[in-house]
Amino acid sequence: MSDFSVILPAAGQSRRFGGADNPSQKKVFVALDGRPVWLRTADLFRDRADVRQVIVVIAADDREYFADRFGSDLAVLGIDWVMGGTERHHSIANALAKVDGRSKWIAIHDAARPCATEKDIDQVFAAAKKSGAAILAQPVHATLKEISEQQQVKKTLDRRHLWLAQTPQAFEKSLLISAYEKFVLAAKDGCLNGIPITDDSQVVEATGHVVSVVTGAGSNIKITTSEDLKLAQAILKARPKGPNLFHPFAD
Repeated sequence: MSDFSVILPAAGQSRRFGGADNPSQKKVFVALDGRPVWLRTADLFRDRADVRQVIVVIAADDREYFADRFGSDLAVLGIDWVMGGTERHHSIANALAKVDGRSKWIAIHDAARPCATEKDIDQVFAAAKKSGAAILAQPVHATLKEISEQQQVKKTLDRRHLWLAQTPQAFEKSLLISAYEKFVLAAKDGCLNGIPITDDSQVVEATGHVVSVVTGAGSNIKITTSEDLKLAQAILKARPKGPNLFHPFAD
């Protein structure tokens, strides 16, 4: 059944990528093997039988550029788009208001993560259907240090129970929407229990609902810098090629 709506946040400023002042140079709009990064990410979901809707969230400053470059093609591909807010959680809240009423589940996946595998998506969707909430994550293997404002080590953290959160993160629709209504829309400082809201699982966790964890692939990187773009290119080139499908955005 097509019971998932997928939200792709793409409203970041791309400061570390160098595209803050030029929409065409933002990480989600630059070409990755011939197509914009955000479209490669959308491709992971838009042809899935269990996905009813794909929503891209863009920055208000990018509206004119996005509409001019992609507007007519969005209709062909059946992809919805909404304006983002000042912070990521505001952007997600805007997208939640556009979720198809027939959807029972919502998945949120960074538009700058074009290398997620079909297997990882299958597993996190299945886990969410069992528990109501599930995320992809990887165990931390590096040694972690907590440092002071003076750039001095305060202590070494125990990494045995620390994981790096990835996306997609998938949730039962009413659970996610009610969590946002209770903890995000009422937040004045952008924090939850004193911690900045950077993750959708974080909001659901605040309700007391258990969030399942699925071990994700290390190749599911988030493009943040130009070096990440090169790595994503290498990851995609190393994978077996699928059918040569036509895409309206192909250069």
